[in-house]
Amino acid sequence: MPVLLLSHVDANAVAALLGRFGLRLIVLPSNADIPGSYWGECEAGLILDALYARPDTPLHSILHEASHFITCTPERRASLHTDAADCEIEETATCYLQIVLADDVPGFGRARAVVDMDAWGYSFRLGSAQAWFDNDAEDAIGWLAEQGLIDEAGNCSYGLRGDPRKAPG
Repeated sequence: MPVLLLSHVDANAVAALLGRFGLRLIVLPSNADIPGSYWGECEAGLILDALYARPDTPLHSILHEASHFITCTPERRASLHTDAADCEIEETATCYLQIVLADDVPGFGRARAVVDMDAWGYSFRLGSAQAWFDNDAEDAIGWLAEQGLIDEAGNCSYGLRGDPRKAPG
């Protein structure tokens, strides 16, 4: 099964989700170079508050870059360009959050997100994104909760790291 692409879902729904975080979705023409793409080709790019994608950009890539925007500090967010990673726990939390956010994209969802992550080549100790999400993500869950990015039930709080309006506790 090929990965789900932006062109397979309502791009306005994706833009609305990203907009909840102050992130703008910029959809580029097919075959355009994607500014801020760490991996190149069709992978999403991130520069400041703009997430760049094409119709052939995988949804998991869009949600991964959006999750980097959400999990980074306000200081790093103010200068984001291409490489949004900071440390291992933040990368792990980013992977977890992208799966949680998948439920907010009609026609995508967590079950499909983990399949697409495996197809792309994400690597987890337990062998699959689903096994990791279900059985080995306690560190990511704890970190996201500590930052006020998920609630006690594991749902997204729709805030940004360091946003005083969404402070933990």
